[in-house]
Amino acid sequence: MQLDLNLLTALDALLEEGSVAGAANRLHLTPPAMSRALGRIRRVTQDQILVRTGSTMTPTPRALAIRRQVHALVQEAHAVLAPEGRADLDTLERTFTLRLNDAVVHAIGPALLAAVRDRAPGVRLRLLAETDTDTQDLRHGRVDLEVSASVPAHADVHHETVAHDPLVVALRPAHPAADGPLTLAGYTAADHVTVSRRGRLRDPVDDLLRAQGLDRRVVATAPTAVAALRIALHSDVLVVVPDLTTRPVRAELGLRARPLPFPVPPAPLILSWHRRNADDHAHGWLRQQVRTAVRAVEDREGGEPHTPAGRPSAP
Repeated sequence: MQLDLNLLTALDALLEEGSVAGAANRLHLTPPAMSRALGRIRRVTQDQILVRTGSTMTPTPRALAIRRQVHALVQEAHAVLAPEGRADLDTLERTFTLRLNDAVVHAIGPALLAAVRDRAPGVRLRLLAETDTDTQDLRHGRVDLEVSASVPAHADVHHETVAHDPLVVALRPAHPAADGPLTLAGYTAADHVTVSRRGRLRDPVDDLLRAQGLDRRVVATAPTAVAALRIALHSDVLVVVPDLTTRPVRAELGLRARPLPFPVPPAPLILSWHRRNADDHAHGWLRQQVRTAVRAVEDREGGEPHTPAGRPSAP
């Protein structure tokens, strides 16, 4: 039988996306081209694979049975065809997509970009903002690397904790609590702004306070740490933020930081990538540049303004 192995890639995308349009977008094909591929797959397998049910498409029992095997075969084929040897950074032409929050971009973005421009001038970076919902973008190849505070839920997504970022209270110099240490009574009596991509008015800090029989007054929520800090610059509110990654922004805005008046675990900084990239030398080099940029943030003295340099400092 003359079998076009490209159909495996098409079948993998169709089973992962559950739609012709989604699979076409993933493989950078037109929907008619993907529809023709689905037709060929149906003829080869003698199975409908995906059946339309209203506005969605449902996989057949045969499709569900072979989904894991098809995905494994495609990944193995990519590994077999991938070139061996270390990446030649001088000639590497590649675009990497990273997802990270705005505070992390401010903290490591300048040093990361400087390292890439200096050592791999043909590499481009796409820095995407965090989304308000969990996505499958790492698994589907739409994102190469993610920096967040969350451990990935899927076993095929590798991760490592590159830092632990202590939490602090940010406030403007004119805030009534800016002079002297911040007490527990002063903290709970103040107005607060939380940082939440989903607009939640409660976070783990509220749970810790509730365990002590205490509460605080949250008057607003902001989608990003930088937005919350800018609110704090112009109003008498307190904002709990990670210390290391928000230092550059706080220094630029002239905000002060105070320790929380009760124990709070630090926020982890977790680097995540799909296992398909585990042995990719260029991807491994980029991961190391992110680690180096994070270490530079850890080594920076608190409150010092962040000034981008032509080259990153030596790790």
